This record gives sequence, C-alpha cells and structure tokens, in this order.
Amino acid sequence: MTVAAMELVNLKKSIGNKDIIKGLSFSINRGEVFGFIGPNGAGKTTTIRMMVGLINISEGDVLIQGHSIKKDFKQAVREVGAIVENPEMYPFMTGWQNLKHYARMMPGVTEERMLKVVKLMGMEKAIKEKVGKYSLGMRQRLGIAQALLHKPSILILDEPTNGLDPAGIREMRAHIRHLAREENVAVIVSSHLLSEIEQMCDRIGVIKNGEMVTLQQVGAQDNDNLVHQLTVTPITKAKQFIQEEFALQVVEQDGILSFHCKKEQMPAVIKSLVENNCSIYEANVVNGTLEDQFFELIGENTIE
Repeated sequence: MTVAAMELVNLKKSIGNKDIIKGLSFSINRGEVFGFIGPNGAGKTTTIRMMVGLINISEGDVLIQGHSIKKDFKQAVREVGAIVENPEMYPFMTGWQNLKHYARMMPGVTEERMLKVVKLMGMEKAIKEKVGKYSLGMRQRLGIAQALLHKPSILILDEPTNGLDPAGIREMRAHIRHLAREENVAVIVSSHLLSEIEQMCDRIGVIKNGEMVTLQQVGAQDNDNLVHQLTVTPITKAKQFIQEEFALQVVEQDGILSFHCKKEQMPAVIKSLVENNCSIYEANVVNGTLEDQFFELIGENTIE
C-alpha cells in the first residue's frame, strides 16, 4: 500500500471558543502539484502552519510520509521543503556559495546532490554568478533549489510566481511541473493567480471558513451542473418556456440563452422547445474556468 506524502486527519484548530479549522481530511500524493486556495480569512495559512508544525494542532493530526507531526516531529519535518514569497540570499555570494552555505546545515547533502538540483532548476550558468545580479525569477529558482537539497517528499511554495513577468511565470510553471515528475515530490502551491493554478496543478482544494468546500482534479467537470448555451428563436418565448417548464434560471445575453442544468436533462429541454415551435440553431456546453468555479463556490471576490 502506497503511503501518501501528506495526509490531514480530521485536522482542527481552535482559539478560545472560536473554531478556525473545522476537521480537514485529505491527502496529497508524491508526484502531483496540489493547489491550495481560499478567500481571505478562510484558514489556509493556519492550515499550512499546522502542516509543518509551526503552530499547535487542537485536534486531529498531520501525517508526512506516515510520520505524525505531533508524535514524531523531527522525522516528519525532515520530509518537508518550503519557500516563502521572496527567499533570502546573500547577495555578495554566488548562487553556488549560497547553496553550499545552506547545505552545511542539512546532514547528508553531497556535492552530487547540489549539482543535481542546479541542473533540475536550469541554473548551470547562473549558479556561478553573484546573487545580487540575479533577476527575481532566478532568485526564486535558487530558493527552490535550496529547498530541494535534502530530498524532501513535500515542497510547499507560497506565491512562487509573485512579481514575475509573463516569461518568468511560464518558466517557473514549467520548472514546478518538471520537478514534481523528476523528483517524485508532492508540490503544494498557494497563489492568487487562479489562471496559473489551473495550468500548473493536477488537483486543487478550496477552503472556506475553515472547511474544505471542494477537492477536485483540475479541469474536471461537474456533470450535474454544466453551463449550457442555446441560440434559439423566438428567444423571449424560449427563455420563458425553459424557466416555467424546467424551473431553471436563464440568462439572456447577446442573443444567446445560458443556464445551469444536468447533462441528462438537455435532450428533454431541446425536444420541448422544438415541439413548441422554437427553432434551435446551436447548442453548446461551456467549460467554466477555475476562476468561475472559485467565485461560484465562495461567492466572494478576494482570495488569501
């Protein structure tokens, strides 16, 4: 049986009489990129801090490669690498010297391992230059290289593309996907850029008010709640008919009717419209973006 890289078991956090995290249970596997997002005050940061033992757990547990963060902290935390928004480096030292300085703090890091993470992050040339000359994207890459030195099972990246230009964002996305495969590491990414999460991640978890509201594959459709569009005439008659006969909320825009309904329901809708002298010219299913799904789930316009 394969052990999950990280498993949250009924994880709870209470401060006084207030429940901040209300029993989160999910797992993250090695080799996948997992996006963790939520609105302001949802409890995402609190959850991440409990994941790595920075704050106490009120109830439940976090298992990292099967090791309890509560009962076997040292062994569990050895499996974790992390990078915050802007990794701190010594600007007067080269990238290699920075890596070497960090490696001294981690037992068992060989020069061979250092060379491997440099190649993994595409830094063979830049590693010889002083960090003070690095772009933000290159500093981010060096930060990830540092976090990978001790061969962690889990890599936690907080806003890894923050402040990067479009080319830098694309490069970082490619590196994160690549290292998840090559290192077989579970990468947990938090970001404000939902379009990036959608392109970068295999799965996403959305947290709201301390509870997981959805946990799904990126790009997965909810067949019970698809958005359908119809180009039909007469449009006013068709709209009224769908609303009254099928109790669906219909939006009319630019000569097209849009509404949510189950996939299996659409043949009956179309048949009824035709039988009532409505002409259908086109019928489409619209794949909503992660951003559309996010705002539909949380009903807010800010995320943490």
